[in-house]
Amino acid sequence: MSETPHQVSDVMTRTVVAVGRDASFKEMVRTMGQWRVSAMPVLEGEGRVVGVVSEADLLPKEEFRDSDPDRFEQLRRLPDLAKAGAVTAEELMSAPAVTVHAEATLAEAARIMAVRRVKRLPVVDSEGKLQGIVSRGDLLKVFLRPDEDIEEEVRRTVISYLFPGASHAVHVRVDEGVVTLGGQIPNTAMIPVAARLIRAVEGVVDVECHFTGAGRAEGARGS
Repeated sequence: MSETPHQVSDVMTRTVVAVGRDASFKEMVRTMGQWRVSAMPVLEGEGRVVGVVSEADLLPKEEFRDSDPDRFEQLRRLPDLAKAGAVTAEELMSAPAVTVHAEATLAEAARIMAVRRVKRLPVVDSEGKLQGIVSRGDLLKVFLRPDEDIEEEVRRTVISYLFPGASHAVHVRVDEGVVTLGGQIPNTAMIPVAARLIRAVEGVVDVECHFTGAGRAEGARGS
């Protein structure tokens, strides 16, 4: 059975392409092309992350290469114009870098990406040293978790916990990450609790409950 990937360390890429502060413009373009990456951490000393340089940081040099922006455009695009004249990683990088720790939950990493509007996060230790990198695609890997693993965890951590005396009467089915519950339970008031706990299981796409209790059927759908 696969372990539930709860933390960034479970899905992050450990081999990371990075550059130093003094990396030249051409060196960065060449490295990105060679390794097929769109951004790289910038390191100093013994691997401490001080910034991130991306294709978006490099593009202004081409955009403004043969243009002559008016004063209004110059004021509006001042940061991009500065990048257009930059030649090293230190001058081009976005700093300080938006990072995440390896022990952070996947939900925390996803929240940081959404709030800071970034596509990837360097993963650092307590001293800020690079350990890996996690991307949006890495966070989505949890949805590739096998249905049978999700079903086993739902039974073990939710059903057995909420319905210890009636877990045998609860039916659990998982199809493409959608968990469907059915059967008879003594207390239908626990249905919303069950749905909420199951949605917290990594890899769950949705939850549908079709329980029978107190002589009538009760239904609920996870959102």
